[in-house]
Formats: sequence, structure tokens, C-alpha cells
Amino acid sequence: MSPLVKIRSERDQMSAVERRIADYILENAHLLRDYSSQQLANALGISQSSVVKFTQKLGFKGYPDLKYSVGEAIARADNGDDEQAAAQPGGETDESLAGGLWRRKSEAEEATRLINPPQTLAAVAETIGTAGRSGKVFIIGLGEDDIHARGFALKLSLLGILTVHNFDTARMTANASAAGPGDVLVVFSEHGNHPALCKISRYFRERRGQVVSVTRHTANPLRTLADVALLVSAHDERPYIQPLLYQSALQHLLDGIFVRLCEGDDMRHAQLVANLDRIQQMLEP
Repeated sequence: MSPLVKIRSERDQMSAVERRIADYILENAHLLRDYSSQQLANALGISQSSVVKFTQKLGFKGYPDLKYSVGEAIARADNGDDEQAAAQPGGETDESLAGGLWRRKSEAEEATRLINPPQTLAAVAETIGTAGRSGKVFIIGLGEDDIHARGFALKLSLLGILTVHNFDTARMTANASAAGPGDVLVVFSEHGNHPALCKISRYFRERRGQVVSVTRHTANPLRTLADVALLVSAHDERPYIQPLLYQSALQHLLDGIFVRLCEGDDMRHAQLVANLDRIQQMLEP
């Protein structure tokens, strides 16, 4: 695993000091070979021991091991100049902008893949698939989270899975009163701290339904309430880039669940084909 990808995937779980070190390394990876651990500590205004502990927490023997691994990763990717250009606003070409964004999305998707092991994805697909055979799948997301909630609800419907999608907490609370064992609630919340969504999740569990949360890779109330948690790792200091990375990584994660549902049941796959054909016929003049 690339050390830069590992740092990105673990960033949201780090302390404030560790995040400062991580961000500095990610933004200046091509310069790291010229820094000793003491120089890096001086640049950040922290102790040398903090740098050493950071590297060891990531699984490296020490700072030299981390520095060597980062250098190797940059050499393999052969993209040091592109990353440097992407980090300098105003100096980018259209090609470097597009390439930089594509690369950052790929990195976010890879980091997200690493923190969602196959067994977690299998558990989510099994939970939703089981509910689709004998129950209902409730889906909610507020604001921008509803974009993905709505899209995921449509995909499940195409598979013949009964979905109850809503973007209003009051109506979802009323809908959840009809939930029972075997039903599933999928909650989309980037930061996982919306009080109403947490209350709905608790209520749903009281109804003996299962909760699947979709949040950032952070410690948050919604994640602790979930039976299964899907996590997204996507970080960039530029406020106009970070949402794009989050949306891209989340969509990639959801697509993986959808593919598992398609390939895990012949009847669902047949239903998908039939529904797509029916929709196409309706759209034809």
C-alpha cells in the first residue's frame, strides 16, 4: 500500500497534531527526502518525538523508513511535478488541473476502499438483499446527502427491492413506525452528527430493524448507532475540491454494493434487466 494513501485513509482518525503532520507530508511529499525528522518538526513547530510517534503509529519502523517509502511511491507514480503544479493555484494548465483532480479522486477512492474491507461490503449487501426479499429498505439523506440517497434508492428499486426513500425527518419518523424485524434503514450523513437522524436511527433499532450508516471516516454519533458502518475517506485543503472527492469516493463505494447485489442473486439481476427494458420502452416515442 502506498504510504500516501495510508496517510489519507487514516487522516480523519488522527489527533490534531497528527493531522498537521499528515497534511504537511501529503502537500510536500516531493520535498520530504530533503527533510530530517527534526527539520520536519521545526517546520511544524512541534517536537521531534511527535514526528517519530506519528511514523510508528502508521506502522513504519521510524521516520527514515517513512521517508524512503514516500520517495519510492513518488518514483513509481512518476507524478511529483504534476502534484507540485496542482498545489500552486494560478500556475496550472487545463491538462494538469484535469489530471490532478482525476488523481485526487482515485486516491480518495482507494483510501475509501482500504477502510471498507470486503467483509463489510458483503455484510451490507447481505443485509439489504435479505430485507429486499422479505421486508423494506428505508433510505434517508438530508441536503447534499440526499443526492446519493435518492440515487441509491433508485438502483435498489430497479433490482425489485422495496424502498422507502425520504428527505424529510418528520415523514421518515412516521414511516419508520411501520418498520419491523428484517427491515433496514440506510442513513446518509457526511458528518454523522445530525440529531434528528440519530433519533430516527435509535427509533428504528427499537423497532428491531437494522441500521446502516454512510458517513466520513470519523468518530461520530450516527456511526456508533449503526449495525454496519460504511466509511468514506476524502480530504483536501481546498474547499471546492474536498466535496468533489467525497462525492466521487462515496459513489464508487455505493456502486460496489450495487454490483454485489446484482451479481449475488439471479432473480434480482433478471428484475433489473426487465425494469431497464420496461423503462426504455416507456421513453420511446
